[in-house]
Amino acid sequence: QVQLVESGGGMVQAGGSLRLSCAASGSTFSINIMRWYRDVPGKQRELVAGISNGDITNYADSVKGRFTISRDNANVAVYLQMNSLKPEDTAVYYCNVAAGPLKMNYWGQGTQVTVSS
Repeated sequence: QVQLVESGGGMVQAGGSLRLSCAASGSTFSINIMRWYRDVPGKQRELVAGISNGDITNYADSVKGRFTISRDNANVAVYLQMNSLKPEDTAVYYCNVAAGPLKMNYWGQGTQVTVSS
């Protein structure tokens, strides 16, 4: 089992920045991929960014050049630096990890990000 706790959400004006953090505990030795997703009401959950345990990253087209995902393997955490935020980035952001040989998915509780115009 892996437990995830997110922090860092909040309200910011368009053009501003926020940094999301996600701390993992439990069977963290088995974590491979770490990701951030977001939920917007009325839309499907969107994969925002992912990072492998080899530090290979991928991003949604909508955030490329503005968001940066990183991970701290020593402290087992994943971060999402969000710059040049837009109102359409407003969402609940969820941390997700895949762990173990079966790559089971674990989710955090979510953190609200609100960007005002």
